[in-house]
Amino acid sequence: MTKLGQAGLGAWGKNLARNFDELGDLTWLCDADEARRSEFATRYPRARVTGDFEELLADPELEAVVIATPVPTHWELAKLALEAGKHVFVEKPPAMRAQEMEELCELAEQSGLVLMPGHLLLYHPAVTTLKTLIGAGELGDVLCVYSNRQNLGVIRKHENALLSLGVHDLSVILYLLDEEPSEVWAHGNAFLTEGVEDIVFCYLRFPSGKIAHMHLSWLDPHKMRKITVVGREKMVVFDDMELERKVTIYEKGPWQPSETWGEWQTRTGDIFSPKIPNDEPLRLECRHFLDLVAGEGDPLRAAHDGLAVVQALEQLQASLVGAPA
Repeated sequence: MTKLGQAGLGAWGKNLARNFDELGDLTWLCDADEARRSEFATRYPRARVTGDFEELLADPELEAVVIATPVPTHWELAKLALEAGKHVFVEKPPAMRAQEMEELCELAEQSGLVLMPGHLLLYHPAVTTLKTLIGAGELGDVLCVYSNRQNLGVIRKHENALLSLGVHDLSVILYLLDEEPSEVWAHGNAFLTEGVEDIVFCYLRFPSGKIAHMHLSWLDPHKMRKITVVGREKMVVFDDMELERKVTIYEKGPWQPSETWGEWQTRTGDIFSPKIPNDEPLRLECRHFLDLVAGEGDPLRAAHDGLAVVQALEQLQASLVGAPA
């Protein structure tokens, strides 16, 4: 069983700790907050608890490190862990700049280590269903993908809607289309905190001609977590706010009947919602990381996919603040 240490025991970190404790051997817990360390020491009595990340890394029996600290620390801690010879699971985004992520990928590849960014939605059974539909050609040629991630709150003061919310949908869009964008731009505005955009609209164009759009906001009357894929033959919607009908397939599309002399018309057919497994995405994600550590699967794919997300995110952020993308 893989021996793991985790740095960061906050709101999301506690969920990671629960899963890795059940799936692996959680032997170290690290956090800067003394009260949090005391709380988790009681919850996980078999684990050693520290406020010193380097003390955790110094354990020669430790095989892998989970990083769930504040975003600005991800790159530095992941680099230290890789340099110490540890496999790394790091929450998204693993770095703020593409150059930093490239350095992490090189370190992992040279050392034969797993570097896996925590893109949770890629392990959602509904997203897996979308990927299967696209791969099987059920939708016909995919024309565009657009996402809505909106709510009233939680209002951030230190990272904008693109960095806080956009990384979720961006990782899914790149995964579904399996190509990197050739053109990106983002527009938004900071209404509540200077320099922190509350509402952001993003556009991506791909070499194949496909396009994608993201609407990101914590100033909205609707709570939406939705991804729509428009195909030439069918269209499909993943709505994460739905309890049962997570995925809905629409037999709708354009067509050109010969008797209309080339004029486009629309057709409407059945609407179908397939059964989606209730597996916990986080549990699937954690298990996948441990499988990679155990030598199952491609140890480099997750890191390279994460690099593509960081590259697109950096270009969108540059566009948002008015610098060349």
